[in-house]
Amino acid sequence: MSNGQWYPPEWPDRIRALAAGELTAVAPRRAATVMLLRAAGDATEVHMLRRRASMAFAGGAYAYPGGGVDPRDEQPVRWAGPAPAEWAERLGVATEAEARAIVCAAVRETYEEAGVLLAGPTADSVVGDTTGDDWEAARAALVARDLSFAEFLDGRDLVLRSDLLGAWARWITPEFEPRRYDTWFFVAALPTGQRASNASTEADRTVWIRPADAAAGYDRGELLMMPPTIATLRTLTAYGSPLAALAAARDQDLAPVLARARLDGDRVVLSWPGHDEFTKHVPGAAGEPAAGTGASGETAGTGAAGEPAGTGAAPTSGTAPDAAPASAGGAV
Repeated sequence: MSNGQWYPPEWPDRIRALAAGELTAVAPRRAATVMLLRAAGDATEVHMLRRRASMAFAGGAYAYPGGGVDPRDEQPVRWAGPAPAEWAERLGVATEAEARAIVCAAVRETYEEAGVLLAGPTADSVVGDTTGDDWEAARAALVARDLSFAEFLDGRDLVLRSDLLGAWARWITPEFEPRRYDTWFFVAALPTGQRASNASTEADRTVWIRPADAAAGYDRGELLMMPPTIATLRTLTAYGSPLAALAAARDQDLAPVLARARLDGDRVVLSWPGHDEFTKHVPGAAGEPAAGTGASGETAGTGAAGEPAGTGAAPTSGTAPDAAPASAGGAV
């Protein structure tokens, strides 16, 4: 591995099985991940967590806080900022409830995994401190799903600040993965007075790091990441402050990044259109015949009803099984 790109070793066999009609793609689950930013002198740093090496999926890989959408995230909540209808248009989903759930998941997962809460007593304020035993008890109840996010906000008379989030990218797990996620990436600035912590049971460390430094570590093969993580990191390097990144979020393209796989003889060619650096050519076993391809050899792309095939995006939330493919939050 010349850089820090990680992908599951079982992918080639699963791609061949999908091409041969021996594997049925599962529907992706919605997820959200947040690139939490803070000012560091004249530069910007991003908060990242490292998945425990013992994790079955992407162990040791760096990612962002995030995870799957809880069905209860669709519940109406105290809300400030762009209305759910505006978010539905921006995120490319059909209903306000879907948009509300994705935004709520982004805010909830950031609190669950990093201890940072994008909410406040009023529509123009943010809580200044989320430490203390009572906060930790509430966070643990959220993680255990004993408490919905709406109940958490109501119990503290807090308003979700959707205006503190900027939608940045969308990646979808490939069709050949056993667990798939349709993941929206957001950017957010660390609120004044709050500090991030490692609140995730799936991470063994967290870091604040300049995106350019993290990308350089990946290029040297020192930091392990999946394609969505390093791709979004590279786009963040252009912005010198969290506010600049937030301002730029409105112009980011949210078209889903579509992973594609094809068979070339006995080789598997795996690619992410628009991201040529991630293309992989995986040789097959000697004498292994090509099987199951159509005229183009494509095994992943746009599925029925326009459903896109995906990427390696995989939530790191404790709601996803250890073996599952995060961000914001597992390996995104």
